[in-house]
Parts: sequence; structure tokens; C-alpha cells
Amino acid sequence: MNQLSLFDTEEFYEFPKDLLEYREHFLSKAEADQLKDKLLNTAPWEQRTQKMYDKTVLTPRLTAWYGDPKYDRSEEEKKPTNPWTPELFAIKERIEKEFGCQFNGVLLNLYRNHNDSIAWHRDKESRYGKRPVIASISLGQTRNFDFRKKDHHASKYSLPLPHGSLLIMKGDLQENWEHRIAKSIVPMKERINLTFRLIVR
Repeated sequence: MNQLSLFDTEEFYEFPKDLLEYREHFLSKAEADQLKDKLLNTAPWEQRTQKMYDKTVLTPRLTAWYGDPKYDRSEEEKKPTNPWTPELFAIKERIEKEFGCQFNGVLLNLYRNHNDSIAWHRDKESRYGKRPVIASISLGQTRNFDFRKKDHHASKYSLPLPHGSLLIMKGDLQENWEHRIAKSIVPMKERINLTFRLIVR
């Protein structure tokens, strides 16, 4: 694997460049501040449930889904898509233009504090197709975004994602790597994560 330097430091993260693109200041501070405040106060946040072994539990974060009207969420949820806001649509078009990709929906995650998280997973749903491109914008509190090899957990890396940054996951990343946002013992403020996706079903 090639080494990829994500920050102006002496620390290098060994990660294939064909799987990951990063822009630390994709949004200006003013743009990121305004978008975070608006979404925090106006998005239709909800807490979903998920199966954990033989129990149904609440997910430790809040979510909201926006996108094209014909690409509603899964049949299990049976909830309609929220229409694009002008701000979200403008960011979608900007990412598409700069990186040559295409999206028709965006999943918002709200991590309210250090206790909110998302466990190790891969975005492998069939509705995302093969080799999906997912563009992730972070707003608010910097949180570490952890990666590990699916079949070799010792190969693990952690990338701090600051306010206004953009991380694009692509290629075979969802096939061979897992990722998470872990809980923290350090008190933290809100973080909103926008994950732009293309649903192909």
C-alpha cells in the first residue's frame, strides 16, 4: 500500500489512495458554522432501532434522510424521503462537480455527545451497488473515524475529522474495510455527519 499523508504533520497513515480522498477545509468555517446550526435546529431528527443479537435497541445517535423523492428509505422503515434543502442540494452538486461522482440521497447522523457512536460496519447494502462512492462531510466536534481491515483487525487506522472536512470513500473500501465512530471517555459537543450516497435500486 502507498502511504497517504492526510495532515501537515510527521504522522503518515498507510492507506491506498484509490480508496480514500480527503479535503480538510472543503467548507469554510463560516459555511460549516451556518450549516451546522441550521441542520441542528431544523432537521427532522429521529432515533432509530436496530437488532443486536436477540434484542431490539435504540441506535446511539440521531438520523435524518434527504434525497430524490423516488429513492425512499428501506421497506422495513416505510418512511418517505425528506426533500432536498437548498443547502444540502448545493453541497451535493459541488461534490459531484469537483470529484466526478453522483448522489441521490444523503444520510445525516447527529452525535449528540461523547456517548453517541456507530459500531464497526461496512456500507454493503445491495441498494448502494458495487464499489459505492460515499462522500462524508463533518460538522462540529472533531471525532476520530476508525478504519480496520475486515479480515485483519490489527490493520487499524484512525483519522480525526474536523469541522468542514470532506472524506470520500470509494473503490473496494466497503468490500474489504470496516469503519466506525467510537464512544469517547472525553466529553464532546455535537457532531453532524452528512453522508452523500447513490441508491441504485
